[in-house]
Amino acid sequence: MIALAVAPISAVEGVQKSTGATYPLLADPGHQVAEAYGVYNLLGDNLAAPSVFVIGEDGSIVWHYVGHKASDRPAIQRILEYVP
Repeated sequence: MIALAVAPISAVEGVQKSTGATYPLLADPGHQVAEAYGVYNLLGDNLAAPSVFVIGEDGSIVWHYVGHKASDRPAIQRILEYVP
């Protein structure tokens, strides 16, 4: 599991330290990855919409969820149902 934020690396490092996240948090300050996945600025805030992508071993997207507002995120149990 990794998390990606449309933010500079310094901000991402701060979030990782403050949350104690044990998984990688990556910076996408130029929002290239968010744009490639089609989730950049969907909410009109110049950020990536809250999204989850489950990627299979072959690199294909097995399942995805894109939130309709900043707090719209799927439950962990729902995500785990799609993890290969």
